[in-house]
Amino acid sequence: MTQTTTPFHDITEATLLPKIVRLSPNLYGAVFTLMKLVPARYILRRALERGELDPGTVIVETTSGTFGLALAMQAALMERDLVLVSDPVIDRQLHRRLNDLGATVDIVEHPAEQGGYQAARLDRLAELRSRIPRSFCPEQYTNPDNPASYSLVAERLTDVLGQVDCVVGPVGSGGSLCGTVRALRTVVPGTRAIGVDTHRSMLFGQQDGPRQLRGLGNSLMPANLDHRIFDEVHWCTAAEAYSATRWAHRRHALFQGPTSGAALVAARWWAEQNPEATCVVMLPDEGYRYLDTVYDDEWLATQGLGTAEIPDKPVEVAHPAEAAGQWSWYPWGRQDLETVIAGAGK
Repeated sequence: MTQTTTPFHDITEATLLPKIVRLSPNLYGAVFTLMKLVPARYILRRALERGELDPGTVIVETTSGTFGLALAMQAALMERDLVLVSDPVIDRQLHRRLNDLGATVDIVEHPAEQGGYQAARLDRLAELRSRIPRSFCPEQYTNPDNPASYSLVAERLTDVLGQVDCVVGPVGSGGSLCGTVRALRTVVPGTRAIGVDTHRSMLFGQQDGPRQLRGLGNSLMPANLDHRIFDEVHWCTAAEAYSATRWAHRRHALFQGPTSGAALVAARWWAEQNPEATCVVMLPDEGYRYLDTVYDDEWLATQGLGTAEIPDKPVEVAHPAEAAGQWSWYPWGRQDLETVIAGAGK
């Protein structure tokens, strides 16, 4: 048999870009194995090119989720030591895999008075860097290489679909959605961006607080989050996100995590309201980490979640602070955060 394709150099290159899957007549899923591979691979390769990641340099970063896994995979392939600062909520399966990839996981036991565990992790990160003679920090929240890396995803979307009218996705560091939409708008300025957050996240003007839905939202404001990118912002509850995650598995055999479910809640509604437009929903990572939680009926019952009904439409709010307890949305209008907070509801 004649070989017609060139083999990939490594597993991160092979699984880097999403598969584009049609979910309804005008809704497409950008289905990632692990979306955070996009910035992790790009940031580390750029650092290597700049001479910032010589042998003996230790990679250090703060994370409790999939960015840490992506860094661990890339660090193992590059034969670099990696120290990840995390907190007690890191799930044991992820922790086990990080250790198996050779990463050192430093757990911060207590949250800071301001900024919670994320602030405490940043303090520990600074302490570690002061003690390690040669270190490199990817700084996913502030490094412009994070959003820049997603031009690859934008190129993939346009190659497969042509013009993309709307992109819906979960927001954490701000890199994926801001970077993808910014690149798409260099060709089609009217491309819409819908960010999906969860309640008690400070990203879009709410007060920080405990969040049941992991992997979504933030207790600190990341520099890579450009609020002027967003046309709409939706807030989704854990119960709604989990139900949508399970629905996607039953209906489309999509085995993704709960941030994907949250994005699907908003994307399905928007696509139905705009049948002539092409809508893409970002589905960031596979569901294996959630087999004992989101995909476990007994666990859902113990959390008092069960199977929640997803409303037919979200509640429109006049101010971000009013979004609470149910799927809600605000017409952001590509404004900066200060303008929205000052003028919302007037």
